[in-house]
Amino acid sequence: MLDIITAAMLEEMPVGEVSLNELSRRVGLAKSNVLRYFESREAILLELLDHAWKQWTAELPEQLSKGMVVRSCSSKQAEQFAAVLTDSLSRHRVLCDLLSSQAGVLEHNVSQEVAARYKKAAVANVDALATLARSYLPKLGDRAPELAAAMIMVIGAVWTHARPSKAMAAAYEADPTLAVLRMDFASSLRQMLATLIAGTLTRGWEQATGASSRP
Repeated sequence: MLDIITAAMLEEMPVGEVSLNELSRRVGLAKSNVLRYFESREAILLELLDHAWKQWTAELPEQLSKGMVVRSCSSKQAEQFAAVLTDSLSRHRVLCDLLSSQAGVLEHNVSQEVAARYKKAAVANVDALATLARSYLPKLGDRAPELAAAMIMVIGAVWTHARPSKAMAAAYEADPTLAVLRMDFASSLRQMLATLIAGTLTRGWEQATGASSRP
């Protein structure tokens, strides 16, 4: 019940505006009763993040099987993998919002036990994404976990920057020279993920062959 209502709230408002008081009101319980099951607002949101992350990862195999049509060219593979992930994430707004807040907000105001439990779940989620990446980008090899962890960080960062404050949005509108700094989530994420994937593939090839990018 709590996770469903919290997810519904996140469809209406960003993570920073979700309060324990409002959540308690919507659930129909006293705040003290909610705290009997979850030690804090952040603990609730971390559990929701884990659930949303697993749901997204579970959907990816089917989407990747449809979207990955080129398997021989690393640059094309990188573009296609990035495109599938971006398209999928565009439909998982709550996940993106939670990922953008995990280190700066959600991992605070929780006990060591909750923090450890979440981090173990996060490691498993990164490993699941790495396994998928390796199956569709076999040249990644042992670099798949490194890439998966980096992609998660990029997703959160791009989501944050693609949602400027009201003041910053107004500044972009008023000054055309600043408008170039405004990021579109889908196009920016796709480009950054493709660059990250291509770079990781290149580094892996160089290390495997002993080649160097230096002149």
